[in-house]
Amino acid sequence: MERPASNNACFKGIVTKRILRKWFGKKKKVVIGSIAQRWKYLGGLNNWADLLDPLDIDLRHYIIHYGEMAQAAYDTFNSEKASKFAGSSLYGKKDFFSNLGLEKGNPYRYQVTKFLYATSQIQVPEAFIIRPLSREAWSKESNWIGYVAVATDEGKAVLGRRDIVIAWRGTVLTLEWIDDAEFNLVSAKKIFGDHQPSDPKVHEGWYSIYTSEDSFSPYNKISARDQVLNEVRRLVNQFQDEEISITVTGHSLGAALATLNTVDIVANGYNKPQNLSSKTCPVTAFLFASPRVGDSDFKNVFTGLKDLRALRIRNATDVVPNYPLIGYSDVGEELGIDTCKSKYLKSPGNLSVCHNLEVYLHGMAGTQGSKGGFELVVNRDIALINKLTDGLKDKYFVPVSWWVLKNKGMVQQADGSWKLMDHEDEDDLDP
Repeated sequence: MERPASNNACFKGIVTKRILRKWFGKKKKVVIGSIAQRWKYLGGLNNWADLLDPLDIDLRHYIIHYGEMAQAAYDTFNSEKASKFAGSSLYGKKDFFSNLGLEKGNPYRYQVTKFLYATSQIQVPEAFIIRPLSREAWSKESNWIGYVAVATDEGKAVLGRRDIVIAWRGTVLTLEWIDDAEFNLVSAKKIFGDHQPSDPKVHEGWYSIYTSEDSFSPYNKISARDQVLNEVRRLVNQFQDEEISITVTGHSLGAALATLNTVDIVANGYNKPQNLSSKTCPVTAFLFASPRVGDSDFKNVFTGLKDLRALRIRNATDVVPNYPLIGYSDVGEELGIDTCKSKYLKSPGNLSVCHNLEVYLHGMAGTQGSKGGFELVVNRDIALINKLTDGLKDKYFVPVSWWVLKNKGMVQQADGSWKLMDHEDEDDLDP
């Protein structure tokens, strides 16, 4: 027997509460329960009007959630050049979030469906694409650059819809790339074709990483762009009978790629099913420490797309969002934070710490906007600050850069010898 609509809504609410209680405990106050009802506004339906200052508590959790999805792209990346798998993902798709510590205490449940790989037809700094030293390298041309994931049924109940997430990896090195990078503008024809009255131009390096292919690489016979668009189309078609959102996130270089990716998805209609073109889904970008991506014509096209929203999170002392200095324009809305006000961080912090994504997420948990000051209103573990940097005050006794593989991936064999085993065999080839 079919339930009345009112009963269905009640039933969905009960299911959501049960899932939240499962993760947060019955006696704890659930502060994210309204996300399922408010997700369109948290995703920028009204350009985050009245949500940024003071910063809405649900939006804090929401932004931190997508920041953690971007951080996962760093945490799984193999940057050990001595490894023949340098430039790949340490973990496969199946247990990706579990291996990265993103399942315990986390109600937002996703499954990775696609790994993304990139190359570049032009020379780019090694901070963007690293090259393994081994002659037996898994790839000399390509790097793992991110992933696509989709909310599970359990995650959908908490999020209020079927969320498709695209997370782009940022730079391996901290800020050294600024000195090496060139900031040339090129026409974005592969994204916009000849349909725009103007000729939007974007950063040559970001564009090359996003759109380049290499026939010699089994991972980049098609570009990162084609890989991600094909997967988005597949998922949007698969879940066309449900309410869907597409959320794209990244930090630093990853934020630049996310900006290109979001405008590409909407401009070319990948946010609607192929056989139901009237049903579009919203596309939102959460961009952390993003450099500028394109010129004023690019900004105009970006702003004019109906289903596209972007929120740039910027730390006051981070220099990266200032680059490139000339000829480029910011897109989307900006949310400013200032981690120098945190009592937990070393003062003065260096530029690398100010740019670090975990430090950004610490800032999101405690920023007080125009009110001033800093107070952790989200219970986010301060130990995460030192995951990949040295930013936390010594009095908290948290090791510096503690996120490392056990024995750096060296595993003792049955005969007593040691072998570098730092890669899961599954998902090796996912072009």
